[in-house]
Amino acid sequence: MPWIAVGFTILLGAVFAQQPVINAAVSKTIGSPIATAAFSVFITLCCLLALLPFAGGSLRPQVLSTLPWWSVLGGVIGVGIVAGGAYFAPILGAALFFVCLVGGQLFGAAIADHVGAFGLPVKSLSPTRIIGLVLVLLGALLVNRG
Repeated sequence: MPWIAVGFTILLGAVFAQQPVINAAVSKTIGSPIATAAFSVFITLCCLLALLPFAGGSLRPQVLSTLPWWSVLGGVIGVGIVAGGAYFAPILGAALFFVCLVGGQLFGAAIADHVGAFGLPVKSLSPTRIIGLVLVLLGALLVNRG
């Protein structure tokens, strides 16, 4: 197992947990979770454009035109996550928001694995995986009660 990648991913998750908290505070000042999401995504775009010369790849129209129709869904989903975090984190609290978000991600990922979505290798939904997903749901219930 690539332990360095696991460690950095955990660190990224810990930092990511602050995004809806920050966006909720910004939303109080701006007055709208959608405006807050636009601000956050604008800052993200500026950072990505600054990193682009060092990262390779291409944003040329002739390359972008070859992408499948569903390639835009990543950006659309990102807007939902950023705006949803700004709106729901103050209602649910950061911990419950993230337990629900991660639980939803795990359910969605398990389905994507099961059907081999977007070119993923198929990994069947085994009884062990189902038990793990149920435990995540139970974890969300326990976080909510706490």
